[in-house]
Amino acid sequence: MRALRRPWGNPVVQFLVVSLLLFAVTWYAAGVFSERAARTEAIAEARATTELLANNVAEPAIPAGFATPDIGAADRFDRQVGDRLDAPDVTRIKIWNSNGDVVYSNKPELIGQHFPLDEEQRAVLQSGATEGGLSTLGRRENRFENEESGLLEVYTKISTPDGQPLLFEAYYSVTSIQERATQLLTPFRRILAASLAAVLLVGLPLIALLTYRLTRASRARERLMGQAIDASEAERRRIARDLHDGVVQELAGTAFALTATARVNGVPEPARSDLQSSAVAVRRTLRQLRSLLVEIHPPGLNAAGLGAALEDLTAQAASAGIETSVSVHGVEGAPDHVVTLVWRVAQEAIRNAVRHAEARNLTVEVAGVDHQVRLYVCDDGVGFVPGTDRREGSYGLHGLQSLVQDGGGRLEVESAPGAGTTVRMVVEWR
Repeated sequence: MRALRRPWGNPVVQFLVVSLLLFAVTWYAAGVFSERAARTEAIAEARATTELLANNVAEPAIPAGFATPDIGAADRFDRQVGDRLDAPDVTRIKIWNSNGDVVYSNKPELIGQHFPLDEEQRAVLQSGATEGGLSTLGRRENRFENEESGLLEVYTKISTPDGQPLLFEAYYSVTSIQERATQLLTPFRRILAASLAAVLLVGLPLIALLTYRLTRASRARERLMGQAIDASEAERRRIARDLHDGVVQELAGTAFALTATARVNGVPEPARSDLQSSAVAVRRTLRQLRSLLVEIHPPGLNAAGLGAALEDLTAQAASAGIETSVSVHGVEGAPDHVVTLVWRVAQEAIRNAVRHAEARNLTVEVAGVDHQVRLYVCDDGVGFVPGTDRREGSYGLHGLQSLVQDGGGRLEVESAPGAGTTVRMVVEWR
């Protein structure tokens, strides 16, 4: 009896699917956090570049009188350091005095223009810190900027030779910041991909090896289970055959002999009555024994004979006054081991209904659909609380769970006090 195997049940497939999911989640999460880190690092580099240009290039070259807008002073300053301020990622340079006048810019049209300083710019002039943020291109001072992706403004403080504070401002294209972040992120992504691939490549052979061992152990277990079932079936057949050919025949002969003796002329009436009573008792015992033989091993148990075998099983319930209904359809072609499994579970469910349920009605239905057989056994008896009823140990259905699972099926028992009991089983085959 071999359980139906699905691809998802293969540990290698499970490992691959879970690994790919973890890979995707890790890649996404790491990408989000590392992109933020790379962007932060790129902005930090822009701040460092601004401080370098401001403190090492611009401030040492500031001429006297530079704090007052003067085209001549701005021109001399530009000839001296303008080329060095033209860094690759810098799109605009502005130097402001504390009044909000632009005293220098690599866009000459801005020199001498007045734009009120905002709170952040004034705070930089007071503290000397370096601050940065996305530029609001709608402001008048940015009317010459046309970067569709936006600009990053970075401010820092410098001073004239006579100690007057100036605000040094550098603009960076957001596109260049993103490109720099990508450059920082790419090596990390490569390392992450290589690490995850290494885990996958190392883990896959180990999982394959474990799967091979587990599969081999599972097959050995299935083989032993099959051998045990075959041995059990053989023993059942032997017992049924021995009883039928021995005890049953002896009892049948005894019943005939007692009946014949009771009819002999000259037998006293008391003895005749005793002989007839004994014959009835022997025939009753014979019927019970034949019913037991059917339970031990019904003859010709296969898909074609399943309905008759279930009818034989419910005969005991009918004798106990329980209204029974048996329906079997669609099981043509079902293999013998599936038919045997259905019969075994039905046998135990019917036995419980007769012995414990105190039921008035019992329904047994078997339906086959697309390589699947479904068993439904329902009674309207007293029911019980699954898992807590003290008689549950006598319910062989609990012991059939592993057998049903090994046969590729699922077994469910539903019950409640006063609500009867329903047994459902689904088993598939290929």
